[in-house]
Amino acid sequence: MIDLTRNEQVLQKNIDRAKERNIILPTFAQMRDPEQIPGKIREKLKDVGLWDINPLNLFRITWHNEPKEKGGQFGKPNFLVLPKELTGVDAKIICMVGKWFPTGCHKVGASIGCLLPRLVTGQFDSTYHKAVWPSTGNYCRGGAFDSKLLSCYSIAILPAEMSKERFDWLSTVASETIATPGCESNVKEIFDKTWELRNTREDVMIFNQFEEMGNHLWHFNITGPAIEEAYNLIKTDKSNFAGACFTSGSAGTTAAGDYLKTVFPNAKCATGEALQCPTLLNNGFGGHRIEGIGDKHVPWIHNVKNCDMVIDIDDEDSQQLIRFFNEKAARDYLIKQRHVDPALVEKLDYLGISGIANILCCIKFAKYYELTENDVVATVLTDSAEMYASRIKELQDADGEYSEAVAECRFKQHILGMKTDFMKELTYIDRKTIHNLKYYTWVEQQGKKTEELNALWYDPEHTWKAVENQAGEIDALINEFNDRTGLLKSL
Repeated sequence: MIDLTRNEQVLQKNIDRAKERNIILPTFAQMRDPEQIPGKIREKLKDVGLWDINPLNLFRITWHNEPKEKGGQFGKPNFLVLPKELTGVDAKIICMVGKWFPTGCHKVGASIGCLLPRLVTGQFDSTYHKAVWPSTGNYCRGGAFDSKLLSCYSIAILPAEMSKERFDWLSTVASETIATPGCESNVKEIFDKTWELRNTREDVMIFNQFEEMGNHLWHFNITGPAIEEAYNLIKTDKSNFAGACFTSGSAGTTAAGDYLKTVFPNAKCATGEALQCPTLLNNGFGGHRIEGIGDKHVPWIHNVKNCDMVIDIDDEDSQQLIRFFNEKAARDYLIKQRHVDPALVEKLDYLGISGIANILCCIKFAKYYELTENDVVATVLTDSAEMYASRIKELQDADGEYSEAVAECRFKQHILGMKTDFMKELTYIDRKTIHNLKYYTWVEQQGKKTEELNALWYDPEHTWKAVENQAGEIDALINEFNDRTGLLKSL
């Protein structure tokens, strides 16, 4: 469970800092349902840009933001429905859109889910501690942004080979940025850097997304219900929620699948990864280019016992498609030859590289299970093309100009050409085998206990389910925090 032990002396410091900086905290209930946000806060947001460094943007950490750059309010969850004309499969694919979060990525939610419990208990001292955000890209952006809104010092850690756009943005928001050697697969190097900081700096507090149960808590209580709501908006009397597919970065988003299984007991949950680093599929290793997901280990917060399938995606497919979806010739092809709705084509820049990998997982999932037009599969678009302009330019420089003929080849190869290879439906023993891999990272390297590892497998009531039920208790602490600042009453 998430430790909610209080330190009253430090808590009072956090309350005084919040009062001084005019910081009001959102509850999990408000992030899940923004209709619960006080009307005076919603009114103030009409003058605030989505990415502005303004504490009011803490209340925009939700899937329900109005899709606009400034002054947006709230409504239905942001999602796209991908039809057969675009995907080549009969099943409908629901894609939750991360672009309309502050920072343009849903990881801003995962990071606040980790920080809030420690802030409102006084375990984290906003006047002293430096919040360290180890990441393969977007989580450290979210953590740096949340820290800035909360007037906290932040240290962002991410691999040196991540996109230029991430580093450029972090230079304006994070207090410090540390680039570790390698690419998305070099998670061990990130962990090593956090241990170096722990051993050399007394004022740091590590928020490791791969082990922080606040990450799991946020997605279970926020992302899962948002997907359920999106499904209810499009379903018919014949609809069947078949399952959800999420690539495993920190594995936080897989908690949404855990939630969905409580609502749709027959649904299946699949975890995706890069074929170039097939850790879950065959205990493999390597490097890959699907930015935003990390490999060569199994995240502590991945509830592997609830995973039905592993799907591997070739990073070349996701790389080629990030260019395809942003080329005029390709968009013209989709409209003229594939008869894709032009309104949907205009939104294809909502897809970032890992979001594309998620969609490809859904396509393979639909083919494997022979899903029909009545079936629905869900996933998330973690970020958008906004973070990958330099990657698209690299592909353009390498491969030359596009034509509709080239677009047709790319579409047939990288979408219609998806097969049911490099995927595996998991047995009980398969799941246990993957779970056991956690030992080598988390017990041998990161200081967890064998008893804790076994509890994740054998005692879900006091681990996963206990964490998932903590949102209400944390909300009570958040409400108390806000009451003690007096800021809500004075609005």
